[in-house]
Amino acid sequence: MLRLGICVSGGGTNLQAILDKLESGEITNACAAVVVSNNPGAYALQRAKDAGVTAVCVSPRDYENREAFNRALVDTLKEHQVDLVVLAGFLVVIPPLMVEQYRNRIINVHPSLIPSFCGTGNYGLKVHENALKRGVKVTGATVHFVDEGTDTGPIILQKAVEVEEGDTPEVLQRRVMEQAEWVILPRAIDLIANGRIRVENGRVIRQKG
Repeated sequence: MLRLGICVSGGGTNLQAILDKLESGEITNACAAVVVSNNPGAYALQRAKDAGVTAVCVSPRDYENREAFNRALVDTLKEHQVDLVVLAGFLVVIPPLMVEQYRNRIINVHPSLIPSFCGTGNYGLKVHENALKRGVKVTGATVHFVDEGTDTGPIILQKAVEVEEGDTPEVLQRRVMEQAEWVILPRAIDLIANGRIRVENGRVIRQKG
């Protein structure tokens, strides 16, 4: 049984999608071991509690420096015996310490079709603002493994979403979440939990069958 450590900074809609798919059995061979947030006011913590999942706040404000915060974050995941770290809207720069501890065992969902609209400064609503400014006709979401870069790790799944006439960043953000993020993030977890994908030479290899 793959133990998930789900890291969230805000409302936790991606978290809810994961919890719902665990409950329905669409994600198999996995369980939510802990939900971690850097934000004490994150509604994601309440979502976790409502689902009977351990919820922990690890806020940088509670530590004397960033190094201490980073260590506490990793220690929390280790304490709950996490096998796979899922970044589901986690607005924290992932420290090298965490990448090294969970090499090829951290995944992230990003609200664009990487390599478009990704990297430093492209997060949250800004991604959709930039997509609309560029005038793209298709956007989407990507689930990828996390490495030392920003949105540079091996891609697991992508799903395209059409941009519609009159879209605002907020409307587009919601459509990308509903049509892509909430679909491919649980699917990626299920693939990993059931040994259907692996990383080899920096690339994701998907098992047949």
